[in-house]
Amino acid sequence: MPSSTEMIARMLLAALLGSAVGLERERLLWVAGLRTHMLVCVGATLVMLVSAFGFADALGRSDVVLDPSRVAAQVVSGIGFLGAGTIILRHDVIRGLTTAASLWAVAAIGLAVGGGLYLPAVAATVLILGILIALKPIENRIHANRRLMRSLIVELDPAQISSAAVEAAAALGQVQVELSEPITAPGQVHQSFQFVVTARTPDDLERLATAVRALKGVVSASLDSI
Repeated sequence: MPSSTEMIARMLLAALLGSAVGLERERLLWVAGLRTHMLVCVGATLVMLVSAFGFADALGRSDVVLDPSRVAAQVVSGIGFLGAGTIILRHDVIRGLTTAASLWAVAAIGLAVGGGLYLPAVAATVLILGILIALKPIENRIHANRRLMRSLIVELDPAQISSAAVEAAAALGQVQVELSEPITAPGQVHQSFQFVVTARTPDDLERLATAVRALKGVVSASLDSI
């Protein structure tokens, strides 16, 4: 059984390794950043220490049978609840999966440190940082020409603004209008139109919807999936 000093050293190492991954996420302004990754890594290390050495007295009795790995095993499934909180679904676009995966990986690093597997823990940290940092430019290059397609439903007052004016406003910036068609009969006080638009990022689509809502004569504008 390791001494108290060694146990504290393991938790300090876990904090250091967790901070390395957390800083990368903090750099991109994700909610789960430096402190979250450090807490997860240190917490997983402590759970591993408790699981491996916390029941040493009970294990010495003939009438007690315990599996010390069961407590540590719950970290793998339990971290999923924390990871789920970092995932955002916005207009059919899922964001935050990488951060959720980094939290799960940091928990595994903490378990490795708690179990005394220092070299695998350090190696995993370096590998994870390489995946998060070095592969990002390659991923961006692969998806450089990918465009998101959404439906922009606009309700307007035809006495104040025309659908052509809305289409011209929608075509500004990084957004392209692929199709424009009315979805209500002419002659009504308010008319609705559907614009099929494409953009590179969800933020471009959100900026489009905000800009259209600000136009005089536009009653509402909302994004929807195709």
